Amino acid sequence: MEDLKKRTVAGQEGGDKDIIFSKAIKAGKRIYYLDVKKSRNDEMYLAITESKKVYAGIGENVQANFEKHKIFLYREDFEKFVNGLNEAVQYIVDAQGPCMPRVDYQETSAVNQEADDADSEEPIKIDIDF
Repeated sequence: MEDLKKRTVAGQEGGDKDIIFSKAIKAGKRIYYLDVKKSRNDEMYLAITESKKVYAGIGENVQANFEKHKIFLYREDFEKFVNGLNEAVQYIVDAQGPCMPRVDYQETSAVNQEADDADSEEPIKIDIDF
């Protein structure tokens, strides 16, 4: 899931052309983007984007759109933000216990494939009557 890249979008003012580092985190139905950007005065900051696929419409008129939420985090606030985030996460862990990591579809498929391969040593017998 390591996703290091430099994205550029030509002709888009204030768009992604100023991203100098990007990390995408796939988590279930959501993708979180951590983008390091440079402001006009060459100060770096972190743009955190949550992107979630949502469906609108009925029947054959269903359309998929992406709902996005952004947070801009500036360098002078990093320490306070990280400390607050750690405190909030620890509160949840203390109250509800540790969470099992999310298993991605690809990881699940690989595990199921290995189980299928182990079971496939015996010939498959099919008896069909018509």
